[in-house]
Amino acid sequence: MPKRLRLTRRRNIAMSEDAYRRLRRFSAEAGLDEGEALSFLFENFESVTDGDALAHRLRLFNAELEARKR
Repeated sequence: MPKRLRLTRRRNIAMSEDAYRRLRRFSAEAGLDEGEALSFLFENFESVTDGDALAHRLRLFNAELEARKR
């Protein structure tokens, strides 16, 4: 029997406008609301990311982070 999706944790999160637009687009394409889309992404994190590409993108993001905060 499949698990019932219960969104029991509510968190205020901060994200860039670009990230929020991408989340909204992904959730609309998938037929989910934003909370369900985030749950899907984090529950299936390893299967929806490429480990090598993730590490590379994370290094780039961290390198640009201070400049993006200004």
